[in-house]
Amino acid sequence: MSPGRAPVRTLDTLVRLHRGPGGPSAAAAPRRLAVPEGMTAPLGCDAVSVPARLGPLLMPRLPRMGCVYADRARWWWLVPSDSDYALEWPAPAHYATGALLTDSPQVPGLIHRPDGTLPYTPPIPLYLAVCRLTGTTPAWSRPISA
Repeated sequence: MSPGRAPVRTLDTLVRLHRGPGGPSAAAAPRRLAVPEGMTAPLGCDAVSVPARLGPLLMPRLPRMGCVYADRARWWWLVPSDSDYALEWPAPAHYATGALLTDSPQVPGLIHRPDGTLPYTPPIPLYLAVCRLTGTTPAWSRPISA
């Protein structure tokens, strides 16, 4: 390196710096909701969480439930990856890509395991149930402005 010139940083170097000691992920490494043993996730795995007070209200509204996890603060449903495509999950729901828990002090416990080998809750019925409970109009039903 020539005097007075900054070192060249490649994308690989930047990724390693971000993930290395002292990087943003070093303080609190996110945890992932695990797919239970004996189940497979061929479509990848994301999660949708809601405050714990809404969890019991959602369960009877769903035609099929996949894996559901809960702690005192939130309930999480496993959904196929990219279930947020073209959807705005209404607050206070939170969509977690990769089923990563970034703001949970511990991994929640599994409270429902479906029969079979797939861990997924169908995302459209879950989305509609969350919209209904929160009084939110589904994205595709909203008027389009010119």
